[in-house]
Parts: sequence; C-alpha cells; structure tokens
Amino acid sequence: MSKSVEVVIVPDEDIPPKGQPDDSHEEGVEVPLDRINPDILRNLIAEFVTREWEELGDSRYTLDDKIDQVHRQLQERKAKVVFDLNTNTCNIVTCEGKNDL
Repeated sequence: MSKSVEVVIVPDEDIPPKGQPDDSHEEGVEVPLDRINPDILRNLIAEFVTREWEELGDSRYTLDDKIDQVHRQLQERKAKVVFDLNTNTCNIVTCEGKNDL
C-alpha cells in the first residue's frame, strides 16, 4: 500500500520569533530523521525536490543528485522535517539562519 505525502515549503522569514505565537503559521513538530522510514523519507525528499526545483529538466543535476543534496542538509541539520499539526502534512524547512536549501 502506497501513501502520498503533501509537502509545503515554509520560508524562514515567515516564521515568527521564538515565544511569539502566530495563528496564521503552522504549529509544527520536528520529526527526528531516525523516526522516519528510509523509503518514506526518500519519497518525502523527492516530492520536495520536484516541487521546489521545477527547472529539474534543464539542470545539470539529476533527481537523485538533488535528493542526495537535501538528505545531506537534513543530516547536517541545515534543514529539518516538520509535521504540521493543523494540516497533518510534513514539510522540509530550513533551520534558523540556514537558507541554502
């Protein structure tokens, strides 16, 4: 049985400062990478990559190259997986102060 995952990109500049609630922003919970099935994580990253980089066909990088790049950024804590409690979706977002996704 396959499951689809909706990925929503949330830019850092839209995140309110810590301690200041914002009703228009998601209420997310960071999901540790070791708690995500590797196949599901790869599918989540692939969905993120294909949505984020529409120029994939014109790029010198393959889909696998870009998936590997995002996976490295997740492992290096430059990005994280967040589960949005309001929409029940998973997102990949950059970590505070790291905008190179």
